[in-house]
Amino acid sequence: MLESSVVNVPPQGGRKHPEQKLIPINTQNILFICGGAFDGIDKMINRRLQANAIGYSQKTDNQIDHDNLVQYVSPVDLKTFGLIPELIGRLPVITHLAALDASTLRRILTEPKNALTRQYQKLFDMENIKLTFDDDALDLIVAKAVEFKLGARGLRSICEAIMLDAMFEVPSGKAPKDFTITLAYANEKLNSSTIKQLKVA
Repeated sequence: MLESSVVNVPPQGGRKHPEQKLIPINTQNILFICGGAFDGIDKMINRRLQANAIGYSQKTDNQIDHDNLVQYVSPVDLKTFGLIPELIGRLPVITHLAALDASTLRRILTEPKNALTRQYQKLFDMENIKLTFDDDALDLIVAKAVEFKLGARGLRSICEAIMLDAMFEVPSGKAPKDFTITLAYANEKLNSSTIKQLKVA
């Protein structure tokens, strides 16, 4: 399939509908992109680069970015990780994705049409409550996502830890009709939640 051929594909899945008609698809002009987290591959890259060598080494430490070893990934590392050579050889381009920095996480948190902050504001708006986030509180959420190395998906779990009580308590009260997530409030909720027990390896 990766080397361009005509592949018969079951349109509804092969297991539940074994008697269905197959659709022939020519994969000649299809770009295949394979990706994954590859957790732990940085240790294999580290060993290959001899970044932790004791004594004299042919490689100098100042030539190696120890904080982003994934940028040095090679087919050898993928083979050591467990991928079969037959698959690696059919993927001619191997690259890496840079980790999200704090500024990017902040934009993800606030800018998209379905950003997390806008989702919470919409939920509170259904209860006729205007929800706002202080900039310091947003910075705290981003800082925790960076600290725990949770990435963009981790923003929701941090927001849930902060917003959980407010989502149930604020709409049920008579006041206020305006509710602001401050830095002090966010810190209080995070310190009382189980998310603070996360440890970075």
